Amino acid sequence: MKTINVVQGPQNASAIILGCMRMPALSVDQAEKMIHTAVELGVNFFDNATCYTAGEAEERFGDAFRQSGIRREDVIIQTKCGLCFDRNEFDWTKENILSSVDDSLRRMKTEYLDVLLLHRPDLIFEPEQVAEAFETLEKAGKVRYFGVSNVPTLQMELLRKFVRQPLVFNQLQFSLEQSQLIDQALYLNNKTTEMAVDRDQGTLDYCRLHDITIQAWSPLQYGFFKGCFVDDPNFPELNRVLGEIGEKYGVPKTAVAIAWILRHPAKMQAIAGTMNPDHLRDICEASRVELTHHEWYQLYLAAGKYLP
Repeated sequence: MKTINVVQGPQNASAIILGCMRMPALSVDQAEKMIHTAVELGVNFFDNATCYTAGEAEERFGDAFRQSGIRREDVIIQTKCGLCFDRNEFDWTKENILSSVDDSLRRMKTEYLDVLLLHRPDLIFEPEQVAEAFETLEKAGKVRYFGVSNVPTLQMELLRKFVRQPLVFNQLQFSLEQSQLIDQALYLNNKTTEMAVDRDQGTLDYCRLHDITIQAWSPLQYGFFKGCFVDDPNFPELNRVLGEIGEKYGVPKTAVAIAWILRHPAKMQAIAGTMNPDHLRDICEASRVELTHHEWYQLYLAAGKYLP
């Protein structure tokens, strides 16, 4: 498994993360098997969120991890807070951040979180409150590293003005089909295509400039949770090229699609949300593929993009 050393963050973190959003669909025994499979494949990073099935995903992970017998210090556990669907609001207040972390620790049966991410922007957040919450959590030993999820550049910059702890992650949607993080740079000042529209304030380059590691969510999806593009008949050219390159390296198409993300010099991580051990094995094959410069562009163009 490829690993990355996050600047001012976790070291030897697996390039592939197991996302636990769908874990409530498994029994505790099945979830334990999934965790063991991940660790055997070299995946040592687990992502959760307080909003996933109203905390049930965290609880299922906690029960399964305790049953697994895996040492706590051998894994990196991350969760996200701020999305309060029960109240129909996003909440980055100090009170909510602190109470959310306590709830997450209880549900996941751990004394600390390796990483806490603020989950999508609270439109009226007060950075001073976030700074106070982070300071309290770090001093209490409850959280080691901090970051954000789906947060654009200027809001990160505003946070960094007040928060003493470095923001070491930003979790963003990115895949061969959903590649808007990188598209706009090709079409700067071009009025002839929608690909020239700046949809994210240059978030990718901002993260690279400030040593913020991007975690790509839905790396095999198209649209906003519409489905997987691998073997989807709506993407014939992309699947043809995925198959050809996969055959060259002796890996499945899914591995090639993940390898395309890992090939980017930003040194991203890819979040695999599958709860199927065999599918996770296929995804992890990406770790042994190093795409050439030409192959990376072949895949980009096969996904329906074009060069100016």
